[in-house]
Amino acid sequence: MNSGAEQQIQWEVEVKGLSKYFGPRPALRGINLGIARGEFLALFGPNGAGKTTLIRILATLLPPTAGTAKVAGKDIRREGEGIRGLIGFVSHLPLLYDNLTARENLSFFGRLYSVLDLEARGDELLEEVGLTHRQHDLVRTYSRGMQQRLALARALLHDPAVLLLDEPYSGLDPQAVERLQEVLAGLARRNKTVLLATHNLEEGFEISHRLAILAQGRIVWEGERDALDRQELRALYRQYAGAG
Repeated sequence: MNSGAEQQIQWEVEVKGLSKYFGPRPALRGINLGIARGEFLALFGPNGAGKTTLIRILATLLPPTAGTAKVAGKDIRREGEGIRGLIGFVSHLPLLYDNLTARENLSFFGRLYSVLDLEARGDELLEEVGLTHRQHDLVRTYSRGMQQRLALARALLHDPAVLLLDEPYSGLDPQAVERLQEVLAGLARRNKTVLLATHNLEEGFEISHRLAILAQGRIVWEGERDALDRQELRALYRQYAGAG
């Protein structure tokens, strides 16, 4: 992408020279990355590549060692509190209250974010993630896949500007992956700004607009999804990140 085109893009996530060290060990080394408003970016990488570290820094859960990043126009170092109200975050852990029902979880988190018309918003999201029929059941009775779908509903409650997804497919059976995939595909069709960090090439390729590969703390490749097919992506991944 040329510099003139870059100046015209309205970046919702903008990362420049971002590094993170844990003691002497580098987790991220000079990351440069931009996600345009309404873009769904799939970030692929093997375990230990630095995906979770990057997501946690953008979510203001972890400070960077060097470099800068902005989320929804706000600087992660100086405006962390403002950023937290503008993002939705889903990790491989659902971060829900097991002894509350789905409806109670959404009500609790909705009040934290001062969501207007919370009951109607909860109805909408429970329908979207396919949990209306289980909304009054305790979360501890849910399957792993159902918990992840509810976690996604929780993350979307306040209509965040940016959705950060860290390995949301982890531990899901094929049927649960398929159902979660349907929900995420709906976000892509609605042009929601999403960063999906995953080592699952097939699912990430299917729903994204743009792709990037992270290996050993560096972005080693990025490009448009429509410019290649699955076989070419697998070959690129083997080339830059190993068999995985």
